[in-house]
Amino acid sequence: MITRFGVAAGIVALGLAGPCAAHHSLAMFDMSKTETLQGTVRLFQWTSPHAFIQLLVEAPQGAREWSIQMHSNTAMKRRGWKKDTLVPGDVVTVVINRSLDGSESGLLHLAAWPDGRPVAVREVRR
Repeated sequence: MITRFGVAAGIVALGLAGPCAAHHSLAMFDMSKTETLQGTVRLFQWTSPHAFIQLLVEAPQGAREWSIQMHSNTAMKRRGWKKDTLVPGDVVTVVINRSLDGSESGLLHLAAWPDGRPVAVREVRR
């Protein structure tokens, strides 16, 4: 009985591994190059499974809203981010890997304040 249950549980776990790996794929982003944008934070979404920055970027035809995907909250916390790291109105420069579909979206590579300081820095533990 226990052996059959163990085998069944293993099969279920293997069956779920594919969809989980696909969810964390970076295939939708052009990882071969980066693009730099400067704009004003409209919204900082500290959500699961990914955080997002909604960034208003000036363009000749008027401000355009970009959706910048970040990693999970846990991963971002390890990099020094918190739910209140950015607030609406903050001006930031972001470097992203743009979405392959050409939409105004991408994956955050790094973010900096206008003076060049990183937006979040991991705390040094002593």
